[in-house]
Order: sequence, then C-alpha cells, then structure tokens
Amino acid sequence: MPEIIGVDISGRHEEDGEYLMVAAAVHARVGATRIASIEGMGLSSVREGPTLEATLDLVAQAIGTLPDPPTGTIVSERGEFYEEPERIVALHFQQEFKYVETIGERETVQAAHHAAYAARKLLRR
Repeated sequence: MPEIIGVDISGRHEEDGEYLMVAAAVHARVGATRIASIEGMGLSSVREGPTLEATLDLVAQAIGTLPDPPTGTIVSERGEFYEEPERIVALHFQQEFKYVETIGERETVQAAHHAAYAARKLLRR
C-alpha cells in the first residue's frame, strides 16, 4: 500500500490578540478507501500570523519531526495552502505534494486535523 503524509493546520485565526498555529503530519499507509496503518505522527507549532510562507514552513517542520521521515507523497486539503496550485506548493517540499484525491487520503488528512486541533487545545491552556 502507498505511503502518504497527511497534513493539517489548526489555529489560523487570532484569539485573545495572538496566533497559535499547530501543524500535524500523519504518516500512513493507505488504500483508495481507507487507512491501512498509521506509521507515525509529527507536530509543530508557531505563534505567528497565517501567511503562505508561515504555513509551508510549519508543515515542513511537522514533517521533519516524524520518526524515520517517510518518502511518501504529502497530501492536504486544497484550502490548507490558500488554494495555491499544487506545483507552487510542491516547490517547498522535498517529497511530492498533491491535494486530496481519494477517501484514504482524506481520512489521513482528517486524522492530522484531529491531532492538530487537540494539540492546539492543550497548548492554549
């Protein structure tokens, strides 16, 4: 089964006068319709406003924290990088990049969403 890295960012909005963005990267083996296994998870956070460059750097940092960094394709929802074309976003990563196409990829991005959201809630305390 193919390996992918599903990514998501939580916290693109200002709260109490500050930003806290948290990115999660979920390394998974997926089929077309499901996640077969999750191989690892990486997290990263930053307290700055949500620019394209900041989100790209944050996701790259989260991927860098994965155990045994995978070579699989990085996958995200189209809005994660402000709907920039895949070819533009791909320039910022070592691995291939694409937007979600299959159910298995969407579920992996959803797992990253839950991880980023939960980590952000813990950091805001």
